[in-house]
Amino acid sequence: MSQGLNYQKQSGDLEWEGSVNARHICGAFYRMGRHEWLSVQGWQQMHEDGIGKVVDLRNPDEIHRREHDPAVPQATFSGIELVNLPLETPGNTRFESIAVPYMNHTGMYRLVCEEFGDQLRAVFENLADSQGSTVIHCSAGRDRSGLIATMLLDLAGSRDQILAHDELAVRGINEWHRVSPRKHPYESYQSEGELREIIRGRAAALSEFCAWLGSARSYLLAQGVSEKSLERLSALARNS
Repeated sequence: MSQGLNYQKQSGDLEWEGSVNARHICGAFYRMGRHEWLSVQGWQQMHEDGIGKVVDLRNPDEIHRREHDPAVPQATFSGIELVNLPLETPGNTRFESIAVPYMNHTGMYRLVCEEFGDQLRAVFENLADSQGSTVIHCSAGRDRSGLIATMLLDLAGSRDQILAHDELAVRGINEWHRVSPRKHPYESYQSEGELREIIRGRAAALSEFCAWLGSARSYLLAQGVSEKSLERLSALARNS
């Protein structure tokens, strides 16, 4: 859908038709917003770029075609495995009291790690089993996918790239709000001055999270991810 709306891609954004916030993270891993934004050609371009799997971090009730999404036949997905691994568990009182109206800031990354270790373990174990390249996505391609991207960059030894990745994700979805035919119920397009303040606040919270995390490897080990899976993950994350 984005291809007909004068959507201005960010630095490093991929040219998968219809994609929003689609870019390389590291090694064999990529990220983007809703897969329903992709056109038939966009899916074909992903396949041609070696994408073998798409891991959707959204809750099941978020996964559906909207009015302005392109109609994509089921056969289009042939050759690409679609996996749904929600990052959250509905009904978690602590999470739902803080993540209002939803997880929308890097300041919530620690909260997710503390409350949803089992879900994070499932995501990273699945990523460790990837054959070929994998796309991780949520709704905006900013927060849930941002947490996974942050941990993958840490596993790849690329912590110096984490803040830049977050800024691009924030700018990418902000640009989508500028052109989207569907008004978002909670978010709207922000001016450059407003956006800079948002990015600055997110960067500060993200730096605090990284200090708390210590390392993605140690955190994932504590959640029960095996040494073998972590070795595989690190190799996939570092592979260029």
